[in-house]
Amino acid sequence: MKLVKIPHMEKQEYDQLIADSYISRIAFIGDKYPYIAPFLYVFDGRFMYFLSTKYGHKIQHFRHNPYVSVEVENYSSDLSTYTFVTLSGRLVEVEDANEKRIIRENFVHLIKDKNLSRTVMAALGHAPDDPLNSLVEEDRSLVWKLTEVKEIIALKNV
Repeated sequence: MKLVKIPHMEKQEYDQLIADSYISRIAFIGDKYPYIAPFLYVFDGRFMYFLSTKYGHKIQHFRHNPYVSVEVENYSSDLSTYTFVTLSGRLVEVEDANEKRIIRENFVHLIKDKNLSRTVMAALGHAPDDPLNSLVEEDRSLVWKLTEVKEIIALKNV
């Protein structure tokens, strides 16, 4: 019996997967076990950006060690098609006020363009009935950028 390996995606393919998607999982280095959490993200063609609430396990893990793996996937319900990419790099907190504003505005556009439920606001540090623009106007969440990507594993179905 011959082992079948899952084919790798080309850069153009995984860049498209990242651009088309908006949900990821981030694996943080924990004390004993990894800690994995889902995150919305926006992609500017070069960097992935994330909004994080200012509380929870992810904050302590980020502060302790900012090196993470980020996974993005797409698959059909019957798994006849699937693609995924894992990027290993470093999260940095965006400090520049103008850059943070632009990223937060991109999250507002994402929520509108994808017609996401307003309950997603809770994952971003806001109440579901808060105006969308409160993401931009109020500083209730951290803005993280994935940098120093050292390894990319991108696979697709046969």
